[in-house]
Amino acid sequence: MTSVTAAAAATVSLFFLLLFSTTAAAATFSTDVSALKAIKSAINPTTIPSYSCLASWNFTSYPCSDPHVTHFLCGLSCSANRVTQLTFDPAGYAGTLSPLVSQLTQLITIDLSNNKLSGPIPTSLFSLPNLQTLILQSNSFSGTIPPVISNLKAIQTLDISHNFLSGSLPDTSSLLTLTRLDLSFNKFTGSLPKLGRNLLEFAVKANRLSGDMPKTSFNELTQLEVVELSDNSLTGIIPGWFFLQPALQQVNLANNRFTGIEILKPINSDLVAIDAGYNKISGYLSANFTAYPMLSSLSLRYNKLQGPIPEEYSRTTTLSRLFLDGNYLNGMPPKEFFSGRSSVTGSLGDNCLKSCPTSSQLCLKSQKSSSICRQAYGGKMRQKL
Repeated sequence: MTSVTAAAAATVSLFFLLLFSTTAAAATFSTDVSALKAIKSAINPTTIPSYSCLASWNFTSYPCSDPHVTHFLCGLSCSANRVTQLTFDPAGYAGTLSPLVSQLTQLITIDLSNNKLSGPIPTSLFSLPNLQTLILQSNSFSGTIPPVISNLKAIQTLDISHNFLSGSLPDTSSLLTLTRLDLSFNKFTGSLPKLGRNLLEFAVKANRLSGDMPKTSFNELTQLEVVELSDNSLTGIIPGWFFLQPALQQVNLANNRFTGIEILKPINSDLVAIDAGYNKISGYLSANFTAYPMLSSLSLRYNKLQGPIPEEYSRTTTLSRLFLDGNYLNGMPPKEFFSGRSSVTGSLGDNCLKSCPTSSQLCLKSQKSSSICRQAYGGKMRQKL
């Protein structure tokens, strides 16, 4: 064979190799293309502005082809000819999420937040094997979260807050990679479920949850840092073990129906902020709160606490915000609060305290009338003072 013939043969071989490679590459993401077409078709076209990401989704070219000059300018990302991120811009898209999203099997991230998507979340979505981040917040999704959510074995962040989801909270105890879970501002009912042991942040604010704080929900959560459960209908006594969780830093249990709170002294704690205001907590104000070495903000406002304010609260050097207003605390407030050496801000008003100086910011709000205080103490207010 001559050198010319050999060169020609090599050229032909290279041509067919490139052709085969191109065809194979296209075949690897053909299901991705059909999925993206279905996703766009499920959006009301009148809600796709001309400047938006979806407006640039023109399927005359491949979504993962570079460069993106006129088509597929945003809204997705690719790796090796597969779609790995689906990220809508907040353009006000209305419509539903197509079940064919499950064909995007290489998805790592889905972020469709701040739009007007409605209807149920497709069950098929929870079959995506590589999904690490799912953010559907601030839409109008409804229906329930199915048990198959446990199939998201790679999920790390799950935010479906600010929707219209209902039913029971999902059991996420098998999701061992999940670190952030936010289901706030929905219509979930029932009790707290068991949670994944590697959770760092747990938020279910403003739902319709009921029942107490079961220890089984928080077992083995040695890394839990933030708990947001405010604006629900949780009841019973807030247990002492809850505040002793080793990594806990911020707790918001405000606006529930708790009737008591147990505070145990910690061996060590990173707890910085506690808000248990606007409940029905009765009993005496525990001095054990001051044993938490990092605690800088405490709110127990508008409960049914009685008795004096322990002197320890005016001596702690870490507490900077203290809201005890709206209770039935009595006696003389600790003088250290008003010595000029205390940096505590907040409110002690609307209680039954005696001689709370109005010159102090802590006492700007007036105290309850003596008749209300006598009634709260069963007519024995004078002895209590």
